[in-house]
Amino acid sequence: MSVPAPGHPPLGVVIATRNRCERLPVTLRHLLELPERPEILVADNASTDGTRAMIARDFPEVRVLALPVNHGALARNHGARALDTPYVAFSDDDSWWAPGALGRAAELFDAHPRLGLIAARTLVGPAAEPDPLNDTLAASPLGPAPDLPGTQVLGFLACGAVVRRSAYLDVGGFHRLLFFGGEETLLAYDLAARGWGVTHCPDVVAHHHPAPAPRTGRPALQRRNAVLTAWLRRPVPYALARTRALAAEARVDHHARRALRETLVRLPAALRHRRPLPPQVERAARLLEGTAA
Repeated sequence: MSVPAPGHPPLGVVIATRNRCERLPVTLRHLLELPERPEILVADNASTDGTRAMIARDFPEVRVLALPVNHGALARNHGARALDTPYVAFSDDDSWWAPGALGRAAELFDAHPRLGLIAARTLVGPAAEPDPLNDTLAASPLGPAPDLPGTQVLGFLACGAVVRRSAYLDVGGFHRLLFFGGEETLLAYDLAARGWGVTHCPDVVAHHHPAPAPRTGRPALQRRNAVLTAWLRRPVPYALARTRALAAEARVDHHARRALRETLVRLPAALRHRRPLPPQVERAARLLEGTAA
């Protein structure tokens, strides 16, 4: 593990953004007020709304990685490579970390060398309502591991995740084929397949303030990526069943029709990059789905 120089924070924050100039400043102000004083890097996906000029003018202490095209979730990969901190937290342009959360995450990584990713407890909106995923993660049937904190999981919210940079880069980060939307499961699979721990630690807290209306097309992207993830890592019968289910939904649902079209376009690439999970990780995935033998 790389050791930061004296006075250099052990943890950086990567924010992937595109054309969210009106919301990003709120996130940056919250992060800049954190007692941990993390290094902050904005990976800008070729915004055209003045995002880069706004950061240079109003937040000169924030680094900007100006990407020439929209890389989607892969902007986080570019951001993590550009940092040299041993641990990296991800924020979206509408999310930030609670005071003390990143310091706690760094303590957990320091104390548990196999820990690759922390899935935080996420609080939503001005009322700080618990995200429903919190209870799902906390109730994971994978339970604890003797050498890891928290509860073992195979899922998380990207805007509430902290990674060991070396583990994240070891598995290649978020997968290029998925681009955006439900990309987290594949990263969790890949970390677990390489022996890294993925756990839910509720004392690490993130805040998420999503826009009232979801971005157009997200339901289709999430369905597409769920099926592509199956073809990339799960047994062929399982992937076939997921594809057939999506085809059935496509008869009556326009989001499913779009998802199916985009899945079929990307399927040859998924097959080329297919790498089935090790047996122990496949068993864990089936246990989480309630289909373990």
